[in-house]
Amino acid sequence: MENLMTRQPALARVISAGFTSNRGVLAAAASGLSDFICDKGGDVDRIFGVSGIDPELLASPTLSLGLVNYCRVMEMAARYSGFDNFGLHYGKQFKPQSLGLIGYVGLCSATLEQALHNVVNAFPFHQHDTLTRLVDKGDCWRLDYQVRHGAILCRRQDAELTLGMLMNLIRHVNGKHWAPREVHFEHPRPEQWHEHCKVFDAPVYFDQPFNSLLLPKRDLARTMPENDPILLTVVQDAIRRLNCTSSSQNIIDQARSHVHLMLMQGEPVLEMVAEKMGLSSWSLQRRLRDEGLRFTLLVDQVRCEMAKHYLQQKQLPISEMALLLGYSEVSAFSRAFRRWFGISPRQWRQHAVAS
Repeated sequence: MENLMTRQPALARVISAGFTSNRGVLAAAASGLSDFICDKGGDVDRIFGVSGIDPELLASPTLSLGLVNYCRVMEMAARYSGFDNFGLHYGKQFKPQSLGLIGYVGLCSATLEQALHNVVNAFPFHQHDTLTRLVDKGDCWRLDYQVRHGAILCRRQDAELTLGMLMNLIRHVNGKHWAPREVHFEHPRPEQWHEHCKVFDAPVYFDQPFNSLLLPKRDLARTMPENDPILLTVVQDAIRRLNCTSSSQNIIDQARSHVHLMLMQGEPVLEMVAEKMGLSSWSLQRRLRDEGLRFTLLVDQVRCEMAKHYLQQKQLPISEMALLLGYSEVSAFSRAFRRWFGISPRQWRQHAVAS
């Protein structure tokens, strides 16, 4: 009997390929990236070079990229192509079949709602150090996505392309005009934010706790046209086998991740970060000290890096930036910034724009 495997020779090649351990994110997530960069006027060699991407790793969907490099290449592609909404439009054209194993986990499922649950459950095998979950909101599911790697602070492009990929799985069943009820992004509102409303055909909110799609449950009852329960089991097993050796962040990256997530709620507290990491505050202090770092210095470093990132978002007021960095007053942020760079945030932004 014909099944999805016989209809999709590319999937058969993926499953029969030799497996190596996933060290961050499967290369299928970068399918067609070189061509898309070229289409937007970017220099592929330069962008891959500054991002630490080996083009040979993109040759097979079951090879993997470091997650830091993957998020960085999206940011660099936007910067060096001059196409600020790079991730948004890269995600818009990304078909589920191009996502490799994680895409077929969805396509082989019985219904659209089960497809989303299966994708969420399999996503940690596709991409490490990332939160994906479905939150029951009554008549809706809220599909959350968030990179949680302490060394990745700039991740706007990845967030926009990933929500676009997930939306395309739903539109694969419900049609190209289907739209979520709301779309949320954790990053500040970009200059050309009206394009986001057009792509998703829905209200889009920024500076939110998570990157999310709000999905009416009534829209998720349809049967997946290519559903195949036997092949689903095969694909799920294949993606798990790519994770025989787990990828774990070091203690500094873990702490940085939690500090970054807490900043919007105010000053990060050692005891709360330690609790999130399953450690006592004393144990976290000791382990950071073993790495030559104090907790207060770690918080300061994260704030400094995020300040530079936010200042490059020209439309983001400096007053809002202070709150995003956990400062209760703009003056406290300004003093810290002068300590870091010797000039005011406004002067830094003017110099960055001029150069």
